[in-house]
Amino acid sequence: MKQELEAHILTKGYMRDSGVLCLNKSDGSRSRLQANQSAFGEKWKKVVGHDDLAPVEAFHRAWYLKLYGFSDEEALRSFVARQKVILDAGAGYGFKSAYLASLSPDTLVVSMDLSESIYLAAERYGDVKNIIFVRGDIASTPLPDGSVDFVSCDQVLHHTIDPAATLAEFSRVLVHGGHAALYVYAKKALPRELLDEHFISGRAQLDHDAIWQMSRKLTELGRMLEETNLELDFPDIPELGVTGGRQSLQRFVYYNFIKCFWNEDMGFDASVSTNFDWYAPSIAYRFSQDEFEELVRNAGFGATYLHSEKACHSGMFTKGDALTN
Repeated sequence: MKQELEAHILTKGYMRDSGVLCLNKSDGSRSRLQANQSAFGEKWKKVVGHDDLAPVEAFHRAWYLKLYGFSDEEALRSFVARQKVILDAGAGYGFKSAYLASLSPDTLVVSMDLSESIYLAAERYGDVKNIIFVRGDIASTPLPDGSVDFVSCDQVLHHTIDPAATLAEFSRVLVHGGHAALYVYAKKALPRELLDEHFISGRAQLDHDAIWQMSRKLTELGRMLEETNLELDFPDIPELGVTGGRQSLQRFVYYNFIKCFWNEDMGFDASVSTNFDWYAPSIAYRFSQDEFEELVRNAGFGATYLHSEKACHSGMFTKGDALTN
């Protein structure tokens, strides 16, 4: 199956390069997409250069289960084992591709990313026999119609030029009844949205090094706020979309006013990369829960599991089923 799929991809204008199947030439007309892939390539080079990725990867394995409705890793293993082909859409440095591949050696994982990070993935996990590494646009894949059983698009859909078109591509490559794990950023309070949108619209004035340094300062701010150990009953301000209630000072500021991520378990460098992940991309759509559900419904998917929190909306969806209420 792996050889047949690789052969098909090679007929679509792709070539082999350092363990990766990539297009012979790039599409220079999609400047915003190129800016996005450059940001993520820079991010993953810095992240992979960090001394200890184990705490970060442990965090994301646990969060993946929560985001997509798996009670534990055994439930995910059982699900993955029932899939013949998985597309990891927006694979970054390949950690989740390798994780999914390890859960079922008989399942083929197509690890796809537009950024140069896919070469890091091939370098780190090239010895994993049931992975194909592809550098390409997840909204325009070289995969045949109905060739994929499960699309995992974790924390990536909102960074594509046209999320609806990306979902249409997922629908094309999925078998009928195939599954998709999807995640998007949630809209925040009005002050936070205004700041985020203002920054994104003018971020071209800053290069990646400047944004990385800014992200370090924001991480330090988040850590300082958390280390106050203040937990207060904040007021709701519905006119501004500000959500109060009992919470830490850091969380109140983070969700309502400014992205200043800090997670002690993940550590400083990984927290910096999370802030960079927000500020560096030129495309970062946010959705209300209703908007997310409508987007997925219009693409012909139905939900088998929905998850929503202040940071995001996610769920497991099936091609061809009606959306649950």
